[in-house]
Amino acid sequence: MPETVPGTGADAGTETIRTDICVIGAGSGGLSVAAGAVQMGARVVLVEGAAMGGDCLNHGCVPSKALIAAAGAAHAMGAGGPFGIAPVTPQIDQGAVKDHVAGVIAAIAPHDSQERFEGLGVRVLRDWARFTGPREVAAGRRRIRARRFVIATGSRPLIPQVTGLDQVGFHTNETIFGLRQRPFHLIVLGGGPIGIEMAQAHRRLGSRVTVIEADRALAREEPELAAIVLERLRAEGVEVLEGAGVAAVAGTEGALNVTLTDGRRLAGSHLLVAAGRRPALERLDLDAAGIRHGPRGVVVNAGLRTTNRRVYAIGDAAGLGQFTHLAGYHAGIVIRSAVLGLPARARTDHIPRATYADPELAHVGLTEAEARARFGDRVEVVTAPMSGNDRARALGRTEGLVKLVIHRGRPVGAGIVAPHAGELIAPWALALSARLKLSAVAGMVLPYPTLAEAGKRAAGAYFSPRLFDNAAVKLLVRLVQRLLP
Repeated sequence: MPETVPGTGADAGTETIRTDICVIGAGSGGLSVAAGAVQMGARVVLVEGAAMGGDCLNHGCVPSKALIAAAGAAHAMGAGGPFGIAPVTPQIDQGAVKDHVAGVIAAIAPHDSQERFEGLGVRVLRDWARFTGPREVAAGRRRIRARRFVIATGSRPLIPQVTGLDQVGFHTNETIFGLRQRPFHLIVLGGGPIGIEMAQAHRRLGSRVTVIEADRALAREEPELAAIVLERLRAEGVEVLEGAGVAAVAGTEGALNVTLTDGRRLAGSHLLVAAGRRPALERLDLDAAGIRHGPRGVVVNAGLRTTNRRVYAIGDAAGLGQFTHLAGYHAGIVIRSAVLGLPARARTDHIPRATYADPELAHVGLTEAEARARFGDRVEVVTAPMSGNDRARALGRTEGLVKLVIHRGRPVGAGIVAPHAGELIAPWALALSARLKLSAVAGMVLPYPTLAEAGKRAAGAYFSPRLFDNAAVKLLVRLVQRLLP
């Protein structure tokens, strides 16, 4: 356990804690570092001023997927016509839906709880942390002096500068899951993954929904893949307005008015701001520790070390991406370096992402545009539509696509739009992580019929012209046939 020294004289009432590692933030990345380090024998202090489990458990990944599941169940009741199942209008109890969301959080919470981590041997301090120098952090009346510090404070919703926004009641991901009455007309500011997921979920749960995106919705994704998702949302009744920002907002919750930059006006009942996220660094006083930082996050090197070599930053705080699984990956890098003293460098080329709309959109590696910018005309692209997949036909879900971006026989990017695309991206994440050749995927054997076969089919499409449209191969085959007994 960390060593505690009570204060004396002018410092009476304070205590100084000496430890090996001090983790600031009890979200996914911070908890992974704390659990791994303490179980390997390091003394660990974990400081958290808000809820254990961070944004992912309380306001992000977990509640959003629970809400999406409820919305999917409601949608399925009216989608059985093609199968000979008479559609039924679902009777939705919004309060019970939110009870389901809260129940999922509660079921997972013990894994991230203070009690569990104290049971592992971690000293948990429930307070806000700030640096008082290069080697010390204050948390209330306690001072923590550690060999190494890990900043894992995550991120907060980014609130855009829109006239009147600070005067009206609006929601973010931190409040929307506590809303127990159904929004009559939900207006979503932002067409990124969070905005798109929440738009479809609320539409399926009975709300009218409008998404406003100043650029292109799902702008980070391959355009032809994003288009499939957006087509589904529009078909379900979600209005998606692209290329127009918000100029002003007025009114109160229940009676809101939104003016777009092109002059159009919308009336809605509730407003969800999903315009991006910013690193949560404001409380840390990073300058006192000599830690360089900016709007994107803490500046780190390839080993996730900051400009103060005793301090690491991971996850959203490091500004390298805003994914729970990325924070977990960063935690492993830090454990290797700070706990075991081994060299470790973080990669970025093999980190997958997923938008959990229906159909889902998943991607890993480079997009086609990114690959062409890097490799020029040495890039090849192959696709396999889900309409050619037998399982997709059986499910009645033939919309979708697998897209591979290939350089010199190796996949450097893969994108999928399909049911369960977040699961289907797994072999491609492995392929990029292990730098496998495309032949490794083309040669694997999968159970039939499965959606995953679409990925194997895309890999095979790369080799088909090389085998079937190759004069040299045909000449060789004729020669072999003559020589065979």
